Amino acid sequence: MTETTDFRVCLVTFPDRETAKMTAVKLVAEKLCACASLMPGVESIYAWQGKTEISSETLLMIKTQQNCIQAIDAKIRELHPYEVYEFISLPVIYGNADYLNWISESTT
Repeated sequence: MTETTDFRVCLVTFPDRETAKMTAVKLVAEKLCACASLMPGVESIYAWQGKTEISSETLLMIKTQQNCIQAIDAKIRELHPYEVYEFISLPVIYGNADYLNWISESTT
């Protein structure tokens, strides 16, 4: 069985690019993540309050460490406009050692 590292990739969807970008800038400035990549044009289809919804969203992919996850979630809770927002943290099983070192040096 492969062990995971202490590094994480987090996924968060936003209703628009500007809100996602503002959040990414704050996360990087506060050293909660090394990098946050914006992927506009994501089409999300989901169940909400008994109906099927279709929305154009921007996906934010956050590269960080496990010890920053709770602080990232708290910051997103503070900034996110959705009542229920997506926040999923995925473990990194393997990565380029230089890149992972950069994440470690860039986060608190």
